[in-house]
Amino acid sequence: MSQSEDAAMDLLRRFGKAFNRADVEGILACVTDDFVWVEAQGPDAPHGRIRRGAEEVKQALAERAEIVRDVRFSETEVHHATGRIIGTFRATGAYVADGSPYDVRGVDIYTIRDGLIASKDSYWKQII
Repeated sequence: MSQSEDAAMDLLRRFGKAFNRADVEGILACVTDDFVWVEAQGPDAPHGRIRRGAEEVKQALAERAEIVRDVRFSETEVHHATGRIIGTFRATGAYVADGSPYDVRGVDIYTIRDGLIASKDSYWKQII
């Protein structure tokens, strides 16, 4: 790996650990001030839901905790390209409302700028 690839992968590891713990301060330490999170679900066609900045990230994590629990990520693969990181994963857990399980695959596309994550664009399989 090149030095820039090493740095980007280290950044993603720190971000991922913070994200999995819902550690808002840890997440914010890894992202730009104008960070954009494009969630897989939401009312904003065709994007899902777009969150911008620290307060909206905090709100998104709080809302997520009310919807899903026991979230586990596995089968991860991470690929680096100049200015981007693409990660694939499997997510399992349960819905808070009724305890029913979910098991989906997803993809996150990260944009890296000035050594920080500028955006996270998320895609999840929709099981119906």
